[in-house]
Amino acid sequence: MLLEARDLKLYIKDRLLIDAEHLRIDENDRIGLVGRNGSGKTTLLMTLAERKIPDGGTVIAHTTVELLPQLKPTVTAKSGGELSQEYIVAVISREPELLLLDEPTTNLDTDHIEWLEKLLLHWQGAFVIVSHDRAFLDALCTTIWEIDEGHVKIYKGNYSDYIRQKELEVERQKLAYEKYEQKKRQLEEALKLKEKKANRATKVPRKASRSETKITGAKPYFAKKQKKLQKAAKAIETRLEKLEKVEKIKEAPPLRMNLVHQETFRNRIVLRVKDVSGKVGDRILWEKTSFFVRGGDKLAIIGPNGCGKTTLVKKIIHQDEGITVSPSMKSGYFSQNLNILDNGKSILENVQSSSRQDETLIRTVLARLHFFREDVYKRVGVLSGGERVKVALAKLFVSNINTLILDEPTNFLDIEAVEALESLLQQYEGTVIFVTHDRRFVQNTATRILVFEHRKIRLFDGTYDQYRRYKPQQKQNDTEDRRLVLETRISEVLGRLSMEPSAELEQEFQQLLAEKRKLEMDQ
Repeated sequence: MLLEARDLKLYIKDRLLIDAEHLRIDENDRIGLVGRNGSGKTTLLMTLAERKIPDGGTVIAHTTVELLPQLKPTVTAKSGGELSQEYIVAVISREPELLLLDEPTTNLDTDHIEWLEKLLLHWQGAFVIVSHDRAFLDALCTTIWEIDEGHVKIYKGNYSDYIRQKELEVERQKLAYEKYEQKKRQLEEALKLKEKKANRATKVPRKASRSETKITGAKPYFAKKQKKLQKAAKAIETRLEKLEKVEKIKEAPPLRMNLVHQETFRNRIVLRVKDVSGKVGDRILWEKTSFFVRGGDKLAIIGPNGCGKTTLVKKIIHQDEGITVSPSMKSGYFSQNLNILDNGKSILENVQSSSRQDETLIRTVLARLHFFREDVYKRVGVLSGGERVKVALAKLFVSNINTLILDEPTNFLDIEAVEALESLLQQYEGTVIFVTHDRRFVQNTATRILVFEHRKIRLFDGTYDQYRRYKPQQKQNDTEDRRLVLETRISEVLGRLSMEPSAELEQEFQQLLAEKRKLEMDQ
């Protein structure tokens, strides 16, 4: 055993944040610590590192412990990624037996997240990691600690195993609720029947003869029968009251949004980038590139820090030279400065201000992001950073647009909020163009991948899993594959041209033919 905490109580003002009877970290434990924003993950790590004195209970460390705290922005010439790497190397070089890591992947791009994964996979000691990166937790952890309403629940396995166990818990609760409802209905029906019989017991039954009534006396006989029935009814009522209540699992209602230009938008080219390059001063970010985006695409933009992803996004927004946008494309942009919010207004007022959707749908979207009932009347100015991000995303999601352009939308969101955002984007029928380093988010959301690599940009038609598995074949095979893809696309476009002729389709058809001719000439 490396560390033990007993009867741990942690408060924020008068609110009990953590109430844990017994926590224990053993040699070579790989623990992922998860929970909503504000649930106490950072406070718990600080307490286990003995940087914070608990309000109750004890923490006893039997070994060397090092804490990598969340890195705050500092005034320095170095980037956030470079600072994160320096801190990580410094902490690991001290070779503690127990590492406590608070959001170690913050500011790291995908390559450096994978570098840190390899580093920790070969780590000889134990660690506890707070992270919103589910792929990172899956690669490294063998146990998950979940902070839920002040209690720390322990699940064996990595993050995916934890999710499966949570899903089983939900299924068990659904089954328990069905059994509870069935038993409740049976008892309620039995109670009604007994009460009905008791009410009828004062009437003389038709089958009772006059002589029988004379001998027994009708009134006492029926009063006795009524009392017996009332007693039985009372017993059923008591059983009903003692029946342990099971709460119903709330199902998320499906989203049906009315998007602008919905009929003329889907599957048509809405954005074309032609021979666009990127520079910062004299430094070339990427060489000339060309690609297009169709209505309904979910396009993930990935690549290392500083390669020009945000620069490209801004070129698209400003429609710089070489970038053509269809009149049917109406876009909204999410960035980290959250300048689309009015801090003096409520959550609902902010979200409604740019939306034509009805209040029911708006409240459904807000509920998906865990703003329930009276929450929607909170003023944005009193919300945490993560909550403001969720409001900005909700506002954009229901705005009168059909294209979402999102720059690092998962920053500052807890895992639950990231998964809620994924669900919203999966059901969104418009186009989504997004920059992120969250591999699981790309995996669950993207239908196409735009990759920045060695000052070049290439478009991959397919999901993130397909992209990771893709291995380029010999040039001849590549040419043949490309020819088959072009022929398929030409047939598809030709078919659509015959059904719904348009200048855009004709332009795409001519471009595909020219590309096929060039391919044949190059062979």
